[in-house]
Formats: sequence, C-alpha cells, structure tokens
Amino acid sequence: MKTSTLRIVPLPTEVAEEARRAVQSGAEDHTVIMVDSATGYPCRHCLRWAQPGERVILFPYASIPAGHPYSETGPIFVHAEPCERYDATREYPAEFRNGRVFRAYNANYNMIDAEVANGSKLEAVIEKLFQNPDTTFVDARSVTRGCFTFRIQRA
Repeated sequence: MKTSTLRIVPLPTEVAEEARRAVQSGAEDHTVIMVDSATGYPCRHCLRWAQPGERVILFPYASIPAGHPYSETGPIFVHAEPCERYDATREYPAEFRNGRVFRAYNANYNMIDAEVANGSKLEAVIEKLFQNPDTTFVDARSVTRGCFTFRIQRA
C-alpha cells in the first residue's frame, strides 16, 4: 500500500533499545528467544519476520497507555541485535499482508471499529476505517494471537 494520506508507525527505537537494556540487566519480563520459524517472530521495530537462527527479545508492551479502558499489555518481539527501524512509512509492510486485524481508535484511545483483512483487501479496509472522522489512528494486530504489530496514522 502506497499512500500520501497515511503513515505506518513502527515501534519507536527508544522502546527497542530499552528492551535490549532490560534483557541485559536481567528483567524477569524480558527474555531472549532463538528463532526457529520463518513466520513466528515479527520484529515490531524493523517490521520484518526474524529468521531462524536470529535472536529476538520477547517482552510486554502496551500500545494504548494505561488508564484507558482499551489499554492492554501484550507480548511483542524485537530483534536482540540492533536493527534498522522500518522507514518506508508510506508503504504497508509487505511481510504483514496476511493475518491482521485493524482496530480504529479515537483521540481518547477508545476503540470505535475493527475489521480483519488479508492480502489485497488491506488497503480498502484501512481506508474505510479512516473515513470515519473520529478515527485518530489504527493499530494493526495479529489476528491469531492478538499482539500489537504497528500503528497507522494520518500523514
């Protein structure tokens, strides 16, 4: 998806770096995993699937801040070694075209709509969610596990 009206927002570099520091300091809720599957460990920073033999950090993350009804903390992965943050922010990440649910939120972090989409239907679903003037952002999440993948905002 190429668009001039929307922007893909991967996990901030500061969050990925903090996860790397936390795992090095022995934080109990951060763990290093050796990847054993080509499609089981999506890095939320570079927005690509970690490959077998790479190491990732599994840690809790809240995409909606605490203190809001839709706030939830869930597990996500980042590469254990520094990786380039996804920078093609005007293009939908090719590796995440299947198995995503899109949740639309308003400025108060309240979910106002949600839809599942795959493949060529992604663009239409995302555009439909943003047609609602109350939609401030859309979070892409795993349809099978529910984990946060990345955010989509108006450009």
